Amino acid sequence: MNHLLSLLCALLFLLKSASFFAQIPSDNINNETTGKPKNIILLIGDGMGLSQVSAGFFYSDRPSNFEQFPVVGLLKTSASSDLITDSAASGTAYASGIKTYNGAIGMTQDTLAAKTIVELVSERDMSTGLIATSSITHATPASFYAHVASRRSYEAIATFLPQSDVDFFAGGGLKFFSERQDGRDLISELEQHGFELSTQSLPKQPSEKKQAILLAKDALPTMLEGRGDFLPAATQLALKHLSKNTNGFFLMVEGSQIDWGGHSNDADYLIAEQLDFDKTIGVVLAYIEENPNTLLIVTADHETGGFTLATDTGDYNKIKPSFSTTGHSATLIPIFAKGPGAGLFGGVYENTGVFHKIMELLETR
Repeated sequence: MNHLLSLLCALLFLLKSASFFAQIPSDNINNETTGKPKNIILLIGDGMGLSQVSAGFFYSDRPSNFEQFPVVGLLKTSASSDLITDSAASGTAYASGIKTYNGAIGMTQDTLAAKTIVELVSERDMSTGLIATSSITHATPASFYAHVASRRSYEAIATFLPQSDVDFFAGGGLKFFSERQDGRDLISELEQHGFELSTQSLPKQPSEKKQAILLAKDALPTMLEGRGDFLPAATQLALKHLSKNTNGFFLMVEGSQIDWGGHSNDADYLIAEQLDFDKTIGVVLAYIEENPNTLLIVTADHETGGFTLATDTGDYNKIKPSFSTTGHSATLIPIFAKGPGAGLFGGVYENTGVFHKIMELLETR
């Protein structure tokens, strides 16, 4: 009897201990990932699959900032027209929460304008910003402010920016504003709509006006060509500019050229862009430390290149980056989240879910 009683006591102790310890990680996660955000930052690594993320762990002399995210998930990215998405259809999925055809910018599959998150949060008096290392008229950033049937209509896309709800934008694409085939002067139109324009260098301080930064005729230089700290510095500037709004802000930042390194099957190009993107994540994580009411979401539009970190001729101590295609692949895309509301972003779901989860958080805050 005494032996049986001892066993029962030991069992009760173990059950209580297991219950206690099981609660610890759950509570820690809940404390960090629940609640309602004031600010939302969406970072998109164009063409960034899991191998691209992994490259940052092996080709940097510092720990990857991806290690700091408590919530990780996977996204399905097929377009309504194709199993493999392009940046336009995927960008529209994030910006408007709909599946559409490859090439569509802010349009439904029936070519009707779909309201974007920039337009929706502006109605709540939140500020908005967009940053890219491509032209600002390129597919991903364009999906957040324009409505055109084809992503290649760069001049048509540019016409949406002067009258848009965007408060801050930075990237390339100056020629689509100042050297247009139709002769229209969008530089003057930007200034008439309250933008302060910078075309020579990134300003040191945020403007009191809306801010337009166009530092290249088309895309910005690559990291290997000496682009420097444009992406992290522009992100820092945008955070200073947008933080002035007590109602909060939405900021989208794209590491555009990870994708181009994949298309060209150039591992050095891809990895340099990936490390620049990782550094930009670090800027935002530092901001979150000072502003814990901010939700950060990091993901990609699709994977490019079928990029793999393979062994070098069978040597398990050497990595040889390799590619299986010069196009996009159908692989699932990782998503990372940190901050109030981050808990919603774990799991496996369609890329349109990112938009709907963000709007759910904004509806209930």
